[in-house]
Amino acid sequence: MKIQTFVIGYVLALALFLFAQQRPEAAQPGGFREVVDLTHSLPTPASELANKSGYRLQTVANDQRALKSEPGIPASEQFATRMDAPARLVSGLWTVDQIPAGRLIAPLVVIDASNSAKLNPDYEISVADIARWEQANGQIPLGAVVVARTGWGPRWNSAKSYRNTDSKGVMHFPGYSEDAAQFLAEGRNALGLGIDTANLDRGSSKSLSVDQYTLSHGLYVLTNVANLDRMPANGAVAMVAPMKVAGGSAAPVRILALVR
Repeated sequence: MKIQTFVIGYVLALALFLFAQQRPEAAQPGGFREVVDLTHSLPTPASELANKSGYRLQTVANDQRALKSEPGIPASEQFATRMDAPARLVSGLWTVDQIPAGRLIAPLVVIDASNSAKLNPDYEISVADIARWEQANGQIPLGAVVVARTGWGPRWNSAKSYRNTDSKGVMHFPGYSEDAAQFLAEGRNALGLGIDTANLDRGSSKSLSVDQYTLSHGLYVLTNVANLDRMPANGAVAMVAPMKVAGGSAAPVRILALVR
C-alpha cells in the first residue's frame, strides 16, 4: 500500500512539473510583445528623488503671466512626465479633460536625434531628420504621436545635468525646430509631439515658438518622456493617459507604449 501511495504521489508530482514547464508565458494584449512605461515617477517634495531629478515643483497662478515673467523656465518642469493641452496658450482650445479620448491612443513614432544632440546640446530636430527617418522607415503614419529621443533621458536623476545651465543662467538642451513641428502638424497630421527633455523648444530659446505653434494648432505636448532607448523607431502604439483635470491646461501624464 505504501509503495502504491508513493507511486501515485510521484506520478502526480511529475504531471504537475510537466504542466508547469509547458505552460505558456502570459501574452500581452492584442498581439503586442511588450508594454514599455515611458513615464518618470512623480516624486513628492519630501522624497529623495525630488532632490535629484530634473523635476521641481512650481506653483503657477497664470500660465501666460508665468511665460512672460520667467521665459527661461519651461513650464514643463512643474511635473515629471507632463502633458500640455492646447488651452495652455490659446484660450478656447481644448483643456486637458476636453481632449477627445480617440486622440490619446495612436501609432507611436520615435525620431532618434541623440547623436546630433551629443555634439550640440542646443540641437533642434529638423525637417531633414524627419526625412531621414522616413527614408529608413516609410512615411510617418497620419495621426501619430511623434516623440524625439535626444539622449537626455539618462540625465533625469541630476537636475544640474538635465537643465544644463551655463554661467549666465541659460539652459542648454535639445528641442524641435519650428519647421519640423510645422511639417509634423500640417504634413503628417500628428496628434501630439513629445520629447525626452523639459520642453519642445531648445533650452536656450527665448520665444518658446515651437510650443506656441504646436499648441495653437491643436496638438498636445508631452515632455520629460522616459525610456525612449527601449523603443523601436515605429510599430508601437502610444496610450497617453493624463490626469483628467477639469479645465486644466496641463497635467501629469502616464504614457504606455505597446510594442509589437
